[in-house]
Amino acid sequence: MKKILPDLIAILAFVLLSFAYFFPADIEGRILFQHDTAAGAGAGQDAQEYLERTGERSRWTNSIFSGMPTYQMAPSYDSTKPVQVVEKAYRLFLPSYVMLTFIMMLGFYILMRAFGLSVWLSGLGSIIWGFSSYFFILIAAGHIWKFVTLAYIPPTIAGVVLAYRKKYLLGGILTALFIALQIQSNHIQMSYYFMFVILFFVGAYFEDAYRKKELPHFFKASAILAVAALIGVCANLSNLYHTYEYSKETMRGKSELKREGPAAQQTSSGLDRDYITQWSYGIGETLTFLVPNVKGGASIPIAESETAMKKANPMYGNIYSQLTQYFGDQPMTSGPVYVGAFVLFLFLLGCFIVKGPLKWALIGATVFSILLSWGRNFMGLTDFFIDYIPMYNKFRAVSSILVIAEFTIPLLAIFALKEVLSNPESLKLKENRTPLLVSLALTMGVALILAVMPEIVFSNYIPAQEMAALQQAIPGEQLSPLVANLEEVRKALVTSDAWRSFFVIAVGCAVLALYANRKLKASWVVAAITILCLVDMWSVNKRYLYDEQFVPKSQRVEAFRKTATDEAILQDTDLNYRVFNISGNAFNENNTAYWHKSIGGYHAAKLRRYQEMIDHHISKEMQSVYQAIATAGGKMDSVDASKFRVLNMLNTKYFILPAGQQGQTVPIQNPYAYGNAWFVNKVMYVDNANEEINALDTILPTETAVVDVKFKEQLKGVTEGIKIRCLLSG
Repeated sequence: MKKILPDLIAILAFVLLSFAYFFPADIEGRILFQHDTAAGAGAGQDAQEYLERTGERSRWTNSIFSGMPTYQMAPSYDSTKPVQVVEKAYRLFLPSYVMLTFIMMLGFYILMRAFGLSVWLSGLGSIIWGFSSYFFILIAAGHIWKFVTLAYIPPTIAGVVLAYRKKYLLGGILTALFIALQIQSNHIQMSYYFMFVILFFVGAYFEDAYRKKELPHFFKASAILAVAALIGVCANLSNLYHTYEYSKETMRGKSELKREGPAAQQTSSGLDRDYITQWSYGIGETLTFLVPNVKGGASIPIAESETAMKKANPMYGNIYSQLTQYFGDQPMTSGPVYVGAFVLFLFLLGCFIVKGPLKWALIGATVFSILLSWGRNFMGLTDFFIDYIPMYNKFRAVSSILVIAEFTIPLLAIFALKEVLSNPESLKLKENRTPLLVSLALTMGVALILAVMPEIVFSNYIPAQEMAALQQAIPGEQLSPLVANLEEVRKALVTSDAWRSFFVIAVGCAVLALYANRKLKASWVVAAITILCLVDMWSVNKRYLYDEQFVPKSQRVEAFRKTATDEAILQDTDLNYRVFNISGNAFNENNTAYWHKSIGGYHAAKLRRYQEMIDHHISKEMQSVYQAIATAGGKMDSVDASKFRVLNMLNTKYFILPAGQQGQTVPIQNPYAYGNAWFVNKVMYVDNANEEINALDTILPTETAVVDVKFKEQLKGVTEGIKIRCLLSG
């Protein structure tokens, strides 16, 4: 018991820290109900009702996008039930948000202990990993699958480390278990990214084994890990198989359409380049590792920042309530990737003073992730990975690959601190001038420049699109003073945080200096740095995930409360009509799907064919039908139904339109919907998918069916004189 007592105390500390961060919301039972959370609840309601009614899981829902498979909506399979039992125990049955932060720290702690580090250093490493800003931004956004997958990655790598440290059985068990948990968490993109990290690790261990002439041990460990990985995969075989099969039909699969746009934007299969790289981290934006607000922080109104508004001209108050603090390269962001200013200093110091191949693996993985996160800002490497690296073109938001750097930076930072504690001479300027000066210059030096003269680093504080919008909205003589003040406001965000990072590093270096001069014991050094990093990262995270965001559980019900419009539509007892809500963003909400079979919806893995139908027809018809109904004053008998033939074909019986300024809506019944099925008089064969989808611009679907010539054999014997029954409603 004495042997494991320090570990139990560390685990208890993680629990207490997790409770403390979410206090008092965790005690009061309040919840986050953000966009992705609401979207998931809305999209899954149809399948959930079916489960409650029949006791069986449906693999299809009619509630979004006119119907789609549910493989990527909280998938559950019998083969993973044993893993789920272990998972519940691992989570200590903690409340949901508390549990998330806890497992993030616990997983890294397991990794630290696998490396043989002390409880104190392992605890520090767990905190600086677990409190990285991106993870709290994920919680705030409702990206829970991604978060949980990331939490299971460090203990997976711990299994790899143990196996190569000749603890074969324990390493194999850990690897198998946490690979199974990772895959079950259903965010393959994060697991895919960390496969590269594991390859870097394996390369380092191979080099070490080769140098020590221990290749038989290396191959034995590798074989055990391969078997362990296979076991973890097999536990999720049903999920993986369905995900693989389904992905071929989604936006991540190959399109049958030949696009007329630049060939360079197309991929042989998978997402388009523009979509893959839409969220690309800016090259200069990478300085958020050091200074979180170096690009303004999050896409929230400038008016919400006290620091910014101290520099604001009061006459621009209304404008600053609309303009965002963020001015980086991404379309928008919920917050920056901040790894901790002093953590970054230790990482850079570790690049010099830590020895061995694993250091180079960590440096290589860090640089690798940063370069790929730049996406469209570094297209040479990005194009290579899209075109030649398997599966890379299946994933969007390339900036999220920075999770690798968020892993490698604290890991090497802890190795550096371990080296410092075991060899205080490494902190002597006389003996280690270059490591210390370079590390200080790249952290404290850069922070000081950003604090005093930010214009040296960034000359532009207003993105081109924002400037264009301002030029359109504001007369020229009024624009110049606004632009000048806006630059001052955003500079204030940068300089304030730069000073903050400068002093954080200064305090950390002072602690190390006291240790180097024998004024402080090693245990006190670790304790002081733990407190410093925790206070630093905690305060940054509270910008993006704070108590006021948590609401009573009753608000979840309120979010889906039936409106008068819903009540009116639900009076219709027909089974299979569809509803199109065009009162807002039809393809970014699932509230409609909670009550109705929706034409629109929100899901990251929608069917490609349906997305192409949206792009080619539904979006255009949405505008046409809105204008037509408005022009006719809501009198549908005066509306030209030829303007929305595809929507009629999809049996859109009701449109939801805006009414008034307070979010009210009104239902409009569409008498032109074609119904669940109908007979056509003619079949028109076309040569390819492009002609097929384009034909919908001209044909009358009630009279003619369009068929790709490749299906002609299936319709053998059918002539124009024979009626064919078309069934298009789910």
